[in-house]
Amino acid sequence: MSRYVQPVPAPDDPYAGDALLRSWLERQLGAAGHAAAKGRLADLAADVTGPLRAAHADAEAHPPTLVRYDPWGARIDRVDTSPGWQAQRAAAARHAVVALPYLESARGTWGAAARVVQHALLHLYGPESATFSCPVAMADGAAALLSLPEVDPAVRDAWLPRLLSTDPATAITSGQWMTESQGGSDLARSSTTGRPAADGSWRLTGEKWFCSAADSAMAVALARPEGAGRGSRVLAPFLVPRYAADSPLSTGEAPDAPAPGVTVHRLKDKLGTRALPTAEIGLRDAYALPLGDPASPGLVRAMTLVVVTRVHNAAAAAGGMRRGLAYARAFASARHVAGGPLAASPLHRATLGTLAVDAAGAFVLAGHAFALLGRVEVGADPAAAAELRIVAPLAKLATGRLAVSSASEYVESFGGAGYVEDTGVPRLLRDAQVLPIWEGTTNVLALDVLRAVSREDAGTPLLRRLDAAADLARPISPALADTLAAVTGELRDRLAGVAADPQSAAVVAGARDLALRLAHALTAALLVEHAAWGDEQAELAARLWARRWLRHEDVAADAHHGLDLLC
Repeated sequence: MSRYVQPVPAPDDPYAGDALLRSWLERQLGAAGHAAAKGRLADLAADVTGPLRAAHADAEAHPPTLVRYDPWGARIDRVDTSPGWQAQRAAAARHAVVALPYLESARGTWGAAARVVQHALLHLYGPESATFSCPVAMADGAAALLSLPEVDPAVRDAWLPRLLSTDPATAITSGQWMTESQGGSDLARSSTTGRPAADGSWRLTGEKWFCSAADSAMAVALARPEGAGRGSRVLAPFLVPRYAADSPLSTGEAPDAPAPGVTVHRLKDKLGTRALPTAEIGLRDAYALPLGDPASPGLVRAMTLVVVTRVHNAAAAAGGMRRGLAYARAFASARHVAGGPLAASPLHRATLGTLAVDAAGAFVLAGHAFALLGRVEVGADPAAAAELRIVAPLAKLATGRLAVSSASEYVESFGGAGYVEDTGVPRLLRDAQVLPIWEGTTNVLALDVLRAVSREDAGTPLLRRLDAAADLARPISPALADTLAAVTGELRDRLAGVAADPQSAAVVAGARDLALRLAHALTAALLVEHAAWGDEQAELAARLWARRWLRHEDVAADAHHGLDLLC
């Protein structure tokens, strides 16, 4: 008796097969701007479907290891990673996934919208990068921090070109050493200290508990400068060289040995992101360079990095959702049940169609955050800065939660094969779970939204966008316009309550629900804006998103009928 083997076709080309991505770029960049980006995007998509997909599988199959000692007993703390991980590193540099928005050529071509092109690159690269998208995000955040005018030009000139290099031989990434075991997101409890040295550098001492991309050439670490007071505002960001080659304190160690004072205690055994080396790292008078004046409160400077990594987190969530949908749909086209393809089942089509609505919403929410970031960086646009203050946490928290729920559905859509590790499908769920955690849990970000509303009036630009979207929606669908108008009125009242008494138990207890409601309303508005531009897919997604997330209705029947348009 012959053995049955289920064929699993590869999904479509992630650029050519993603109509929403291409129409978004057409609108955001204009026809000429999109044409200028097509070659770059098509090249990356070809790499993703070929060598990078294989590199991804290799990196997942061969997670990093820590070698503490050499054969003669010397402590070396070497993190060994697979050829697949190194291939992902080289591709990120070669395709300018970090560098693009900083390149003069890119800014000359796309202006502030260079960040829009970068988001498209991340959308293609991230889902099968073996989570190399994490060091990409932190390298981008470090580059943004180093670009601040208050950073010593000598420090910037020594490190920024390496972060932005498109030559794999010289490009580096950055880690982010902020979390400590006793503090976590409560940065006020950080106990790492910094003391100045005679040459203008500093020495850091402390224990960092969750250090991702531990193989990177540098890290940005938070420390409490000697003599600074308590609390989190006085914490300052420092650049810490990871290897002896970059530390002036080195006394003959091998170039790839840890910098003096840097000890890798162990690698983390994590639920997901297993190809990504994450470590516990000890600092004992480790050489560090201040990023700005340590005597002035530095947390606001560090938030430059955090905003960038939060929008990267949203991009990772949205990209993963779209790629998971592509794999689930490809499987459904090949899988036969009850005498026909699974893709023909109205029930399964409804499931996939609903997931497609969520993926479209996540994409426009992440894409909007990147567009705002570009306007802040290139045009110093105060309106964009005000809106980004609330959009960054909203985009991160909403897409992170959507990514987990969607990944669970994708795993289920493969049946038993989705639960077997060697299919690669379980990784979708394991890796998604980090997204609502890294750079702030849902609750932490919801409280950040409250602060943005009460201290910086960040709700005003959001309500303005919602009001405008309700007007735009009127010719498209009166029911959609009515829904947006009603929800906007509800949110205006709730935000007024926050502003009146932001510390009340009722306001704080309801922060998560408010943040998600704001994010879902904003997503509906963004889909309406794209629909009003002329995108038919966005119009259907806007109608179904509003019914699903704002009116809490079942959209299964319409998702079934609209699946082909939604995908």
